Amino acid sequence: MREIYVDSLVEPMKQALINMAYDLPTDVKSCLQDCTDSEKWPLAKTTLNQILENAEIAHKTRSPMCQDTGMVVAFVTVGQDVHLVGGSLTDAINDAVKKAYDEGYLRKSVVADPLDGRINTKDNTPAIIHYELVSGAKLSVEFAAKGFGSENMSRLAMLKPSDGLEGVKQFILETVELAGPNPCPPIVVGVGIGGTVDKVTLLAKRALLRSLDSHNPNPFYAALESEMLDKINKLGIGPQGYGGRTTALRVLIETFPTHIAGLPVCVNINCHATRHVTLSF
Repeated sequence: MREIYVDSLVEPMKQALINMAYDLPTDVKSCLQDCTDSEKWPLAKTTLNQILENAEIAHKTRSPMCQDTGMVVAFVTVGQDVHLVGGSLTDAINDAVKKAYDEGYLRKSVVADPLDGRINTKDNTPAIIHYELVSGAKLSVEFAAKGFGSENMSRLAMLKPSDGLEGVKQFILETVELAGPNPCPPIVVGVGIGGTVDKVTLLAKRALLRSLDSHNPNPFYAALESEMLDKINKLGIGPQGYGGRTTALRVLIETFPTHIAGLPVCVNINCHATRHVTLSF
């Protein structure tokens, strides 16, 4: 049994959350640079260069790359041989969020109730936390800061099995087309397929934490990721909606077994500032 003192996790999680708001992940920055180099439409190329310039300014001045510093989502993987000591991990994560959003001068965007008053919690808590218990003695926390310009463009469909592959393709493409410029393209498109209504949304969200250098390990879905990226970029929405070939940076697909009577599909969209970080303890 490995003991981990919960208090020791707060500082590194706080710093990771601050850095995540200031620094564009290397995989995203590299992908943006590649797209800038290959983009032929002048206005699109200029816009992509401005996005990269904005990221560089944020990095150098230690300030947020976007005014919407998001609602924190955490995927926590806990080894069954880990013993957490000295308090609640949920409390520690929320403590880290409070300190990060205060000390990092990040916008506090969370309201305590979705309808009754919508009073700001003033510390950007609570975070959305998902736990998974696995074998071993390691603890990892994957953070995302999800802005709602992109989150609001996400969609869920409970397709019929007879809709099949073409129905899934059509739904993904339709979702991006309806979103248009609203999620601040170029976007990253997370897609969940299978499971249940709750599982499929989790799959789509989790997909957005993958490196943009990765592909689905199943060749069938890896090919589908590439096909849908090509189709999306042929829509001509382009960076910030100004036209061009760079509407999306990547399409990332995650799947799960499902019921014989169902074909759940969820598309969760991220803006170009795909903020994500993984901590291992």
